[in-house]
Amino acid sequence: MKAWIDSKMLAFYLWVSLAYVLLWTWHDMSSFNASFLQALLNATWRVVYIIGINFSFFEYAVPFLLRKKKYIVFNLVLALLFLWIYLLLWSFGLYVWRFLGVGLHIYTPLGQADDTGKLLETQMAFSMGSVFFFGISRHVYNHVRLRNTAQQLRIEKQEAELNYLRSQTNPHFLFNTLNNVYALARDKDDKAPESILRLSKLLRFMLYETGGDFISIEQELRIITDYIELEKLRYDESLRIQFTQDIENMKQALPPLLLIPLVENAFKHGVSETRSRPFIHIHLAVHNRQLKLVVRNSTEEASGQRPIKEHIGLSNLRRQLELLYKEYDLSLRQEPFTFTAILQINLASHV
Repeated sequence: MKAWIDSKMLAFYLWVSLAYVLLWTWHDMSSFNASFLQALLNATWRVVYIIGINFSFFEYAVPFLLRKKKYIVFNLVLALLFLWIYLLLWSFGLYVWRFLGVGLHIYTPLGQADDTGKLLETQMAFSMGSVFFFGISRHVYNHVRLRNTAQQLRIEKQEAELNYLRSQTNPHFLFNTLNNVYALARDKDDKAPESILRLSKLLRFMLYETGGDFISIEQELRIITDYIELEKLRYDESLRIQFTQDIENMKQALPPLLLIPLVENAFKHGVSETRSRPFIHIHLAVHNRQLKLVVRNSTEEASGQRPIKEHIGLSNLRRQLELLYKEYDLSLRQEPFTFTAILQINLASHV
């Protein structure tokens, strides 16, 4: 059930009222040479009344009048009636409230208090000033609140999409790995038990160490190394793999499994389709928060003119990069018998 009064808006009106009290306290002190206590009590007494009127005006009367109604003439008459009522409340109503304060010895008359017209003019000025003050403040507050809400929704949407992308990456990665283990088991290869053991290590890592937003580069390297060792079981000595690293700090944070798609792509769409002299060269460098990963693998393509087709792993990775970093570059290059993927990330540009 929706609350009748928005507590956040009520708190906002109280803070704006405090600012308005201080503003009129300064005005009365400078205009009537009143003491600080007198001016503060007067402004506070008037604002107690004004806050109720302005709250009802901005939060109930205006939204009610702005609702879509069938008859335009009825809306116009209703708006004029509301305006007349609130003008009475802002002028005569505040005058009566002032009179009540004087009777209770809370409000101290300042200046010439005998002229009723002057008093009504002063109360009206106080009221109209409050309308503009509260109105402008409310507009700014709602604008900031709406912008923050939109920002929060955007973040939540991006997090949901990122989680979805990761949920796609993990099964896709495991599916391809299971296919490799299945191929060894089907051929009754002696390496099948070792491949199952290495697969269990990968599963353990993915279940227990990749649940958070970040892992260390050292952990990411460990899973890449285990994956390479698992893949090597499928190939004979003809496969040449070179994995070099130049990393200044192994504890730097990185989103989990961000680099593995490029390595997986080199095996699945590279050396697995290469009939002669297959190779994979991987180089990872991280300096001054600048990461560069170069993965080069053999292919059967003799010409580099064929369009590059991004499979699910690469397209998924590209979208993750868009969501995670402001400064990055993923370039793919098809050359004769060689495919090269170069990933560069400014790790400090994480959004």
